[in-house]
Amino acid sequence: MFKPFAIVPLACLAALLAGAGPAAAQEKAEEKITFEDHIRPIFREHCFTCHSQSKAQNDLALDSYERVIAGGASGEVVTAGDPDGSYLWNLVSHKEQPAMPPNQGKIADAKLELIRKWIAGGALKDKGSTAQVKKKAGLEMTVPAGAGKPEGEPAMPAGLTRQPPVYSARPGAVTAIAASPWAPLAAIAGQQQIVLYHTNTAELLGILPYPEGTAFSLRFNRSGSLLLAGGGRGASLGIVAVYDVKTGKRAFQVGDELDVVLAADMNAANTLVALGGPQKIVRVYSTADGSLVTEIKKHTDWIYAVEFSPDGVLLATADRSGGLWVWEAGTDREFYNLDGHKAPVTGISWRADSNVLASASEDGTIKYWNMIDGKAIRSINAHGGGVAAVHFIHDGRLASIGRDRVVKLWDGEGKQVRAFDAFSELGLEVALTHDGGRVIAGDWTGEIRMYHTADGKLVARLASNPPTLEMVLQAAQAKAAEAQAAADKAAAESAAAEKAAADKQKSADETAATAAQKAAEAKTAAEKLEAAKAALAKAAGEKPAADKALADAEAKSKQATADAAAAKTAADQGVSTAAQKAEAAKAAAEKAAAAKAAAESATENKEAAQKAAAEAESGAKQAADEAAGAKAKADELAAAAAQKAQVSQAAAQQMEAARTALGALVQAIAANEKAVAEATTASQQAAQAAAAAKTAADQRAAEVEPLKKASLEKTLAAQLAAKAADDAKKAADQAAAEKTVYDQKEKPQG
Repeated sequence: MFKPFAIVPLACLAALLAGAGPAAAQEKAEEKITFEDHIRPIFREHCFTCHSQSKAQNDLALDSYERVIAGGASGEVVTAGDPDGSYLWNLVSHKEQPAMPPNQGKIADAKLELIRKWIAGGALKDKGSTAQVKKKAGLEMTVPAGAGKPEGEPAMPAGLTRQPPVYSARPGAVTAIAASPWAPLAAIAGQQQIVLYHTNTAELLGILPYPEGTAFSLRFNRSGSLLLAGGGRGASLGIVAVYDVKTGKRAFQVGDELDVVLAADMNAANTLVALGGPQKIVRVYSTADGSLVTEIKKHTDWIYAVEFSPDGVLLATADRSGGLWVWEAGTDREFYNLDGHKAPVTGISWRADSNVLASASEDGTIKYWNMIDGKAIRSINAHGGGVAAVHFIHDGRLASIGRDRVVKLWDGEGKQVRAFDAFSELGLEVALTHDGGRVIAGDWTGEIRMYHTADGKLVARLASNPPTLEMVLQAAQAKAAEAQAAADKAAAESAAAEKAAADKQKSADETAATAAQKAAEAKTAAEKLEAAKAALAKAAGEKPAADKALADAEAKSKQATADAAAAKTAADQGVSTAAQKAEAAKAAAEKAAAAKAAAESATENKEAAQKAAAEAESGAKQAADEAAGAKAKADELAAAAAQKAQVSQAAAQQMEAARTALGALVQAIAANEKAVAEATTASQQAAQAAAAAKTAADQRAAEVEPLKKASLEKTLAAQLAAKAADDAKKAADQAAAEKTVYDQKEKPQG
């Protein structure tokens, strides 16, 4: 329910300066920690400037034991025996905000330990005090979460019109939000209408007309089958209308207020409706015939909140002056006066077991009230400047929103679980969905957000002023046309990308073929180079043997020539000697013949002549023998010389042959060296060409992949665009059909 805010200053404790703890912190553990001996000196040193009888900010004074125990505007600040349940401790230990001391670091551990021990020990006044620790009322749920769920499928709208009776370009401040207790359904108040959304999909499910004005209170009944809307027009009209959730039809209405209804609720049995507003009177009506059952006139200011307990036994009401009461349902009999808030109570919410009531106030606190004794179980300084709304879910978690523009989620023990992104303006309304998975909240500007409670992420933005069917149709048709144009563009881009990829692939294939050819040529050139190197190596390997063979042949030829010359010289000398011997033999023969003739003719000295003839004949015979011997020797030497000459000629021939072979080998080496050089150049050129071709091929191949990827992305984009266009066309067709049905059957006549 929307409420105007009053300005309330933020309560704060004075700065607690860090420093060494008093000597008592060093004493034995069994020593009593008392207010007068240990705690008051800390408060005097750091707190009395702002929290004393002369100046009690937020109505909190810390200079006397009685004032500390009494607490301040936000209620009790010390719960004896329970430090974690004490507001003062949670602030100074930085467990809750605003952390104390403000704008400073955490106070010294020794001082904190003294304060904690003092509270845990019963918050004693002095050494003569006895601890009086009250049994703490717990926040344990007494019924399991989900208890009370109706059998069968929970009620959901079906076939409701989505044509708003009133459309405004800008929404007004959010006045009411409600969530079905069992179904993924939320109701949001707007100008002369109530808008229904599916909380899982954020889909607009239908619009309920509320021609009486604006709904300031929305409530689903306990089964979720009925939606109660309280509102109207200020200073003019106030009613409560009850709608069938499935059909959207108005089941009944109660009340005929002279001013707007600000708060309303229906009991668990669906037999009573309670309402309240600026007239300061809570009226309870029978749903059977709309008759007034009772009136409650205790409130002295505008009634801001009205809610039956889930079990239907009690009714809680709250007002702008901070008044908060619990009544026996259907009567004006007071059950509890829950006194504690120091500013307007802006919202209330019952926990599912009906044992705990949460109240929100512009004093910035959320209080948990125990229905066993009517005492506050816990007080949370929840939102700076004021709390606007609270809402319990089945499992005991609580959502809140306030003047600080922040939505917060609290666990079953009243500990903050999460704070969501702040709105741009004051937060006004909040509701948790049936499963607690999402929280919906709205602010002064009319912005409505739906968040995941698990991670705090924004799910969707909802509107209290949805467009008309004509606007939806026009937007759908424009979107369909835009989507079709986008689909056509995407298809063209996809075709172009596919062609570019194909062209590039063709170029890459051609380049790859060229690279393969160049690689083959490089391989052939390399093989030729290796063959040339092998031939060169072979020729070079044979050259030493050829050099040696030539050297050997030359030496042999030289020796043979020398031997032939020597043999020829010896033969010539033998011939000469034989000739001389022959001449000598001839002369000796002639001499012997002459001697013989002389002997034969001698008459005297015949004997001497005969002797001389005999000697001459013997000499001739000897000369003939020597001549024959010399000739034989000469013949032998001539034969030897001829043989040597043949050997010399053969050696000369072998030498020439070796020289020729060596020359041929040298030429072959030169030719092979040239071939190697040429093959090396050819191989290098072929390798360079192959490398260049491979680089080009790799580059083309690399260029293909991005184009293929782009083509695939364009194809997918085209498919998505085509689907989007098809969906947009279907949406446009559906919008046209929905408008046609409305125009023909549902549009008011006249």
